[in-house]
Amino acid sequence: ASEWLLLSIYRYFGSIRPSLMRAHCLRVIISCILGCSAEFCVIDDRVGLGREFDGIGGLSGGGATSRLLVNYEEPYRSQILDFLFKPNFGASLHILKVEIGGDAQTTDGTEPSHMHSKDEANFFRGYEWWLMKEAKKRNPNIKLIGLPWAFLGWVGKGTQWPYFFPNVTADYVVTWIYGAKQHHNLDIDYIGVCINCNTLYIYIYIIQ
Repeated sequence: ASEWLLLSIYRYFGSIRPSLMRAHCLRVIISCILGCSAEFCVIDDRVGLGREFDGIGGLSGGGATSRLLVNYEEPYRSQILDFLFKPNFGASLHILKVEIGGDAQTTDGTEPSHMHSKDEANFFRGYEWWLMKEAKKRNPNIKLIGLPWAFLGWVGKGTQWPYFFPNVTADYVVTWIYGAKQHHNLDIDYIGVCINCNTLYIYIYIIQ
């Protein structure tokens, strides 16, 4: 019964527009639960309804997981991008999370950093900028998230731990955010300040 319930919710969400998901989400779940159970349920919303469903996201990170896409021939590349990001079509992703490259092998490959050293910055390396712009081109409302998978040695001043010097680490990440805006007109909605594979995740919502 539980598998049928999850499948029904999945099929229902797949048949409606993303803009209607929030409005229908609670109704559908309550209806399915009450329809599959003989017990009487009481919904108490005096303290709020809990977490809000913000959408379905995709990830480009973990070391070159989407490296080959930029080299696909047209029209296949654009068709794939449409299926990923175009609203009410295909996956219709609401969120795109990308890796902030750190010049390190992070599972499947290496993504270049925007700062090879503290005195140097380049915001045209790699393909994540391109991917975020392609996503925004198809869905201007898509949320963008950046997260480091690795930090360069100079960020931790040779200690192999970037959090001993939080001001340096913060400046490194904030420089990436500024570069996204100044050079690519991309507004980053959320930023991660902890390495992806750590047990602790910290995301900061950026007020535009």
